[in-house]
Amino acid sequence: MISNTCSTTGVGWNNPDVPWHELEAALSGRARNGGSLTGGPEADGGDSPAWSRKREPYEPPPLHQPAQRVPYAELHCHSNFSFLDGASHPEELVEQAARLGLDAIALTDHDGMYGVVRFAEAAAELGVRTAFGTELSLGLTAPQNGVADPEGSHLLLLARGPEGYRALCRTISTAQLRGQEKGRPVYDLDEVVADTAGQVQVLTGCRKGAVRQALRAGGRDAAGKELRRLVERFGADHVAVELTHAGLPTDTELNDVLAELAVDAGLPTVATTAAHYATPRRFPLATALAAVRSRRSLDEADGWLPPAGTAHLRSGAEMAARFDARYPGAVARAAQLGTSCAFSIKLVAPDLPPFDVPPGHDEASWLWELVRRGMLVRYGSHAEHPEAVETVRREFEIIKQKNFPGYFLIVHDIVEFCRKADILCQGRGSAANSAVCYALGITNVDAVAMGLLFERFLSPAREGYPDIDLDIESGRREEVIQYVYAKYGRGCAAQVANVITYRPRSAVRDMAKAFGFSPGQQDAWSKQIERWGGPVADVPVEIPDQVVGLANELLGFPRHLGIHSGGMVICDRPVSEVVPVEWARMPGRTVVQWDKDDCAYAGLVKFDLLGLGMLTALHLMLDLVEEHHGKKIQLHELQPTDEAVYEMLARATRSGCSRWSRARRWPRCPGSSRGSSTTSSWRSR
Repeated sequence: MISNTCSTTGVGWNNPDVPWHELEAALSGRARNGGSLTGGPEADGGDSPAWSRKREPYEPPPLHQPAQRVPYAELHCHSNFSFLDGASHPEELVEQAARLGLDAIALTDHDGMYGVVRFAEAAAELGVRTAFGTELSLGLTAPQNGVADPEGSHLLLLARGPEGYRALCRTISTAQLRGQEKGRPVYDLDEVVADTAGQVQVLTGCRKGAVRQALRAGGRDAAGKELRRLVERFGADHVAVELTHAGLPTDTELNDVLAELAVDAGLPTVATTAAHYATPRRFPLATALAAVRSRRSLDEADGWLPPAGTAHLRSGAEMAARFDARYPGAVARAAQLGTSCAFSIKLVAPDLPPFDVPPGHDEASWLWELVRRGMLVRYGSHAEHPEAVETVRREFEIIKQKNFPGYFLIVHDIVEFCRKADILCQGRGSAANSAVCYALGITNVDAVAMGLLFERFLSPAREGYPDIDLDIESGRREEVIQYVYAKYGRGCAAQVANVITYRPRSAVRDMAKAFGFSPGQQDAWSKQIERWGGPVADVPVEIPDQVVGLANELLGFPRHLGIHSGGMVICDRPVSEVVPVEWARMPGRTVVQWDKDDCAYAGLVKFDLLGLGMLTALHLMLDLVEEHHGKKIQLHELQPTDEAVYEMLARATRSGCSRWSRARRWPRCPGSSRGSSTTSSWRSR
């Protein structure tokens, strides 16, 4: 047992004793007792730092499809990636579409493509056709969180194939970056038309659509004028009038006028549900999320909330019963339009940009030239280290065979920038198994001398690019990130997002807020919950059942986007044609709208640029050695060959905590005196 040490299971100095196997498992990112340490998903087991989580591949549930069905496709549908507006996961929507036997389903989240990868992955497993679109928020003067009824109007666009998808991504990215404020895209309608006309299908949309807004405010003539504007901008072949029935007394009257306007303009009508959740049972959660978004309780938001849970997916038979008698063909035309717009997201997968090489070279020959130069520096001639030279040649042949020279050149270029800027940088994890990486200066561990296995890093049978994570001095990592932006252009490089999801504490807090409980009560209940993952249960105080029930439904829902700890994607074309890009909270950072697992599924190549404080400490040490002894030591010269040091560490008779904490003016860890376990100092570093 480890006494008086910094526990991994909580914060503070007075935690229970921690057995070594638990502490070692926590530091290694491995599961305990057959499950994860936090009760959530397993760690990804790769070379990524600490507790990076990996989303497991989608596994479809057993589904029963109807024996008979009426053709229908849902063209207007929001998931929970509309952030506090939709109340179902993208996968949940696809599963319900499969149960209902829909011909296709379109995902049209607000101002982004946040959930399309998960949506497409589930659809591929279930055999459901997918269309991709978005609902643009026009005329925003500020972010709309905290506003009961968001301002402006909506424009719903569906991509007509991969080119239309790319156009939508460009349009969203331009607006998000022009806004200069997270959550406030600024669209120029003329620019939207120029970028998307002919490649998208326009629907007149919901009550926030310009046509319906004009109909309510100015009557039939005003609505007709707005409809004609859409036709003039996008073309009659690319505009359809959307009919919805949300169970309101005025629905039939509004739909009648819209259908007449469609006839006058020679446009088709299509029926939609404007779905915000998969099934009616999600309606209470949808209203609670709407209250959270408006920063009001349910009572305060009541006048803006829908009166009934009608915004869910429906079968073709149910839609035909609602629409066919009064609006013949609207359901069938929705099916035809949905299938014509359907395509696979795999069609938009990008590649790495070509690397600029000197005249007379291609990527492979230039990489070999760099490797050859590096071998001479780190290994010497063939006569001096024949085994090392042969190992490098064997590895290079595999790299060339896999067509990966460009990838290695990009990583080498980043490392070379760090060297020239006097920033300590080195590859970590399985990349250290490569003698080529050592020769290029990407890693600083001699894989040949240490007898490391290259196939752990890159096997000929492996699909996809290898994984080279770069550790960089934490205080100077921003310089490297900005170098990548500058070299490849902000259009072709962006950071990977981290989707911040609801966990028990935040779910309880927000649902208690929606039900109107006081901030003190919200705080008291949420603080009683210790677990990060799993359902809200067995809490020491009695939380109202309605709060617990909706909090459990909310677990895992996306709350907002953060920034991945170091991942950047680099593309051979503007990354904004693959996935929209938006500003992060941190100045100078732009992020894609997908997390690392979504990027990997779609074929984006990620480069991890990780900050490491110990490299800063090593740099200070190397500078002191040079200052006092006149010798400049390189990282690769610090090879782990001192057996006496390893014997000392194995005896656990040294601790760096007290000396390091005094130098950094940090509190000294308990148990950091001579003779205490080395594990006592891990948190202080």
